[in-house]
Amino acid sequence: MKLSDFDFDLPEDLIATRPARPRSSARLLVAEGDAITDAVVRDLVDWLRPGDRLVLNDTKVIPARLSGLRRRGGPEGDTAARIEVTLLEPRAGGQWAALLKPLKKVRDGEEIVFSDRLSARLEARDEGQGLLRFNLAGEDFDAALAEAGAMPLPPYIAARRAADAQDAEDYQTVFARNPGAVAAPTASLHFDAPLLERIAAMGVAFTHVTLHVGAGTFLPVKVEDVTTHRMHAEWGEVTAGAAAEIAATRASGGRVISVGTTALRLIESAAAASGAIAPWRGETDIFIYPGFSFHVTDALMTNFHLPKSTLMMLVSALMGQERVRRIYDHAVRERYRFFSYGDASLLVP
Repeated sequence: MKLSDFDFDLPEDLIATRPARPRSSARLLVAEGDAITDAVVRDLVDWLRPGDRLVLNDTKVIPARLSGLRRRGGPEGDTAARIEVTLLEPRAGGQWAALLKPLKKVRDGEEIVFSDRLSARLEARDEGQGLLRFNLAGEDFDAALAEAGAMPLPPYIAARRAADAQDAEDYQTVFARNPGAVAAPTASLHFDAPLLERIAAMGVAFTHVTLHVGAGTFLPVKVEDVTTHRMHAEWGEVTAGAAAEIAATRASGGRVISVGTTALRLIESAAAASGAIAPWRGETDIFIYPGFSFHVTDALMTNFHLPKSTLMMLVSALMGQERVRRIYDHAVRERYRFFSYGDASLLVP
């Protein structure tokens, strides 16, 4: 299975840099059986059935991009260097793993000041990353980070424009509640309150799970034999209540529809040991590519993904490589908008 099997030509102007407004006005490609239908996200209710269950990732994106100053005293006075920091993940013991640019301008033990309230000390280095310890913790840290930080837009958007105040709303789901992600579960960005109310009114249930999406989700696959690729690890939890709800839906004949690849990877991780959904908590590095046996997922709502990415491999595992090729050919031809702020698809194997 070669990396080139998951490649396709994507016109650059199809990469969305802003989301549709309102959220549910984005386009929706529905692939069910051999049919492909062009719709709109607010019409999702036409494709759902009473008794179905949508699994939603309730992680909350933190404003993980920080800009600070490293000051260093000397005989000729203070010198300062601007240091750009992107938080990656919390580590045991209260440290944060982070990307520092330029890392070489900060010595171990030096302090970087981000605001009057927030600063961090570089305590160590680990494979090109810095390990930072902040001066605040808990709710104080969250509040200071909200003031000083910016949303960590994906590299394919950040290369085209800087994050701004609008992204603080746009790059967050309406049901986000557990802080810890540095990338959004982007399929869920299409849901607004009116759509959620319409779905609930027709007898479709919701289950919330948590997977803190990491920056590793944007790492390219660098091996030609994709089966040798090593996935990044992300922390997640399926509570006992969530597992029971999903199991009950499956037992009653309803469909379990994952909203986003993050929710799908998490519930399949929770079912990996026994083949049945069970409470689960920890780090998952599950890698889903063609040949994978799905234990829980009946359908997937997801955005359109990067060529040669692990997410292209995931949707190919669910739908089959030839069908995904036809779906993506149609999406490009009909000028669907791609990636995090782009349009959506509903994939029903």
